[in-house]
This record gives sequence, C-alpha cells and structure tokens, in this order.
Amino acid sequence: MAAESVGAPTAGEYIQHHLHHLQKDFAFNDVVQKKIVDFGVFNLDSVFWSVLLGVIGCFVMWRAARHATAGVPGRFQAAMEILVEMVDNQAKGVIHNEKSRRLVGPLALSVFVWIFLMNAMDMLPVDLLPMAYQYAVGDHHAFQRVVPTADLSTTLGLSVSVLLVCIVYSLKIKGLGGWSHELVTAPFGANPILWPINFLMQIIEFVAKTVSHGMRLFGNMFAGELVFMLIALMGGVWAWQFNPLSGGFWLGIGHVIAGSVWAIFHILIITLQAFIFMMLTLIYVGQAHDAH
Repeated sequence: MAAESVGAPTAGEYIQHHLHHLQKDFAFNDVVQKKIVDFGVFNLDSVFWSVLLGVIGCFVMWRAARHATAGVPGRFQAAMEILVEMVDNQAKGVIHNEKSRRLVGPLALSVFVWIFLMNAMDMLPVDLLPMAYQYAVGDHHAFQRVVPTADLSTTLGLSVSVLLVCIVYSLKIKGLGGWSHELVTAPFGANPILWPINFLMQIIEFVAKTVSHGMRLFGNMFAGELVFMLIALMGGVWAWQFNPLSGGFWLGIGHVIAGSVWAIFHILIITLQAFIFMMLTLIYVGQAHDAH
C-alpha cells in the first residue's frame, strides 16, 4: 500500500491513505468532500459494506428462524434464542405497549445484529481487504474504509432513522393533534406565552438526542480504527527495517502483543456499542409512547 511517491509512506501518509473514502456524487463521478455536511457526496465504500452486512445479518436471522425446532436446540439456534430473549427482555422493560413491542422488538434485534456486524469489520487486518481489492482491480484508492460505523455519515444516518421512527410512533400513539399539542406545551406548561420556548426546547432535545446517538457510536469506532492503524504501523516499521540488532526488532514483538490485546478488548467494545445503540433506540421509542 505504498504512496504514489517513491519509497514507503510516512506514518501520517499511511493513516491518511487509510482514512480516504471512495466518494461519489449522484452522477457517480469521483469527488472530494470539502465541507463537514455535503449531501451531494456519498461514501460508496460505507454504503457497500453496510448494505452487504445488513443482507448477511438478515440472512443469518432468517436461517435461524427457518431451521428452529421445538426439540433440543443446536449451538446456533441456542445462541440466537439467547440473543432474541435478551433483546425481548430489554424491550419489555422499556416499552409496555405489547402491540408496539411486536414491531419494536424485532427492530431492536435487527439494529443490534446489523451494528455488531458493521463494528466487527474493525477486527479484520487493516490492509487485508484494501490489498485484496488492489490485487483484483488494480486500484488501491478504493474501498479503504471497511468499517461503516467509523463513518459519521453512517452513524448519523442510523440515528436520524431512529428519530423518524420515534416521530412515527408519536403520531401513531398520540395523533397529529396530541403530538402537536405536546410540542408547544412540554416541558414548561400550556401557557401560550411559553409555547415558543417549549417548541424550541423540543427541537433542541430532538437534535441533541439524534446527534449524540450517532456521534457516540462514530467516536468509539473511529478511535478504535485509528488504534488498529497505529498498531499496524508498528508491524510495518518492523517489516521495512528488519534488523535483530536494532530497536525496530522489538516493534514486531510489540505489534503482536498490542494487536492481540487490543483485538481482545475491542471485542467488548464492538459488542457494547451495538448494545448501547440498541438500548438508546428502545428508550427513545419508549419515550415517544409517553405523554407529557
């Protein structure tokens, strides 16, 4: 994965290279995002991997449901039953409307499985898939980012989707009139003087919950991705400057130890972040059921 210049890339060039998205506009032309928010640019690698992993997650759950038996379950069925029971228990504790829980429960399960699979892409070696793509196509500038949840556009897209689900449930449970009335009367009361303040506070709450929901997942996964890149650099320096008598030799040992420890610890992170995102989804949908 060398840079375009002669010789090996520097540490900064290596990291910048791996932080590059395959970016396209709606005409499918190559573009470079120059603003923090640019709706005319989409990251094709994040879209590709998130859709692929979503399909895989749906297939796994479909296969578990299709082959479920009433007898003694196998390991795969037992694992899926434990997962479903865990999510269902969390949904029961947050959403007391049984009719709503029939939809929200599977939604929360899908969110957990999908985000877990996207997070788990961080466990693959940093250069594995980009190198495979380079050997197959000859272009090493594409599909560098294989962790969709380390892309802010992905996580904010997920959190905005949760916001839309909450609004739909608010309208379904309270009706348009009830929800509109709540927007201008909560949290400070129904006095007409307070309506603008109440409405502003409601909008701030929606924005704050949505942004923090997406930023929390992005921040953790992006930081984890950077740590893996730094560990990969240790192995790279050892490979490029191998000399048993030099200090670079010990970087190879440090690369193996640090990579193993961080990978084990990261298993907890990717699972915990998927669980937190799922729980916040349940909490926000549960709040949409409550009347102020």
